[in-house]
Amino acid sequence: MTIAQNIEKIYHQIPDSVRLVAVTKQKSVEAIKDAYDCGMRDFAESRLQEALEKQEALKNYSDICWHFIGHLQTNKAKKVLDNFDWIHSVDSMKLAEYLDKLAAKSSLSPRVCLQVKILSDPNKYGWQVSELWEDLSDLESLKNLKIEGLMTILPLGLSEQECLDTFEKTENLAKTISHKSSLNLKELSMGMSNDYLLAVKKGATMIRLGRIIFGDR
Repeated sequence: MTIAQNIEKIYHQIPDSVRLVAVTKQKSVEAIKDAYDCGMRDFAESRLQEALEKQEALKNYSDICWHFIGHLQTNKAKKVLDNFDWIHSVDSMKLAEYLDKLAAKSSLSPRVCLQVKILSDPNKYGWQVSELWEDLSDLESLKNLKIEGLMTILPLGLSEQECLDTFEKTENLAKTISHKSSLNLKELSMGMSNDYLLAVKKGATMIRLGRIIFGDR
């Protein structure tokens, strides 16, 4: 199937309220243009240098919304802040505070998601749920970040029911935090090519799809 056919199929599967974010890591500028021509405007990268090269090549496509979804080291934070509309992968208090300071200096108000690990996973970054509750008052005090929601990546090897349960726990966590704090976590960035339909069932507002749009790398 072509990129256009893949995108059309996905749009028929998901509600209009869900934002489809195309993950373009290791994909060509031409592939991004193909997706753009099909109406896609949200594109995600996880490697800064690769992203900057594509952004330069696509600088005339001014209505693209760029999402950063990879682990973000503080030494790359300023460039990500300057070149991305969304950062899904704010995964520690240290990074959140650093981004807040950078944003204050540059008069930016980046839109971010807090990356959480509902299930323990040594291969993933992010807050454990207990850690997130401990840091909540500090997160509330940040004045320059627009903390919009939660992002999660599931561990490998879960059953369908375990996936559903974990997505549901992420949704419930966002609702509880929104109820008990000044944060309004209305965005849920969850669901990838192998589990996005399950994520949508449990309230995902943004799904991050690469392979199922562009084919295998």
